Amino acid sequence: MHLRTIAAATLTAGALSTTAAFADCGEVSITEMDWASAAVVTSVASFLIQQGYGCDVTVVPTTTVPAMASVAETGQPDILTELWTSYTEVYDDLIAEGKLTEMSKVLSDGGVEAWWVPAYLVEEHPELATLEGIRANPELVGGMFHDCVTGWGCDVTNFNNLKAAGLVDAGIERFKHGSGETLAAALAAAYEAREPWFGYYWAPTSVLGKYPMVQVEFPPYDAEIHTCNGLEDCATPGLSAYPRANVVTAATTAFAEREPAVAEFLTKMSFTNAQMGAVLAAQEADSLSNEEAAVLFLTTYPEVWSAWLNDEAKAKLAALIK
Repeated sequence: MHLRTIAAATLTAGALSTTAAFADCGEVSITEMDWASAAVVTSVASFLIQQGYGCDVTVVPTTTVPAMASVAETGQPDILTELWTSYTEVYDDLIAEGKLTEMSKVLSDGGVEAWWVPAYLVEEHPELATLEGIRANPELVGGMFHDCVTGWGCDVTNFNNLKAAGLVDAGIERFKHGSGETLAAALAAAYEAREPWFGYYWAPTSVLGKYPMVQVEFPPYDAEIHTCNGLEDCATPGLSAYPRANVVTAATTAFAEREPAVAEFLTKMSFTNAQMGAVLAAQEADSLSNEEAAVLFLTTYPEVWSAWLNDEAKAKLAALIK
């Protein structure tokens, strides 16, 4: 059966069972961050929470910084499905204040954040694998650094690293993309045309799975430098590689106490980078929606997600996804 047919049948069956299901659980708000893996995590989690645990799920499109601010000020949304915590002190503050509870390492292998150039550029100009080589030859990377989206934590960190590396003084222009999609599109377009490209990207993603890229050499991760680089008013920006990112699902403590069965599910929800990378690659290749990508995961890895559920939720979902 074609994937879109499976998706339509699955989601329609879910909609038909929604009214009865909501008797078991109250309203739940859940984030959908604006990058591909996070959107897939949200689609998978929303479906399993709604159909397995009977919750009335509202998806909240957002990004890291406003989501954290909203939790701090209003206690909403209830669930934050893919938080990259390595560069935000606010996360630790919310945990310490008892407003937020970490549920799981949602990407069990952690996330990779780095600066990259296409492999074909390094083949022609090996020096471009180093910051020194880029600083000395900004024209070879197109004189531009493709940065992440305003509102993502990497925005501030990258800018401070650029200043510390002397790339701003060398004439490298920082281009901040309006979305994760436009950042991906810029990389893909450059690769197809074999043009210069230099910028930030992360894994697991379909983009790094599809296009051979070389990670630019960086000094080792330094916690003190990295923390300062994450602050807009960092007085002494320095050079530090990103750490292997801690990528988690978190929930407000109030929600975890109110819905313990859903909270238990969230503590078990975790994807390997290989699983997520395979789903994202298929999503891009077949132009799948987030919901279709979620169905692909659910139908490909039933032994994975079924282990996240309690017996009652597993029984409810057995009739929907086989």
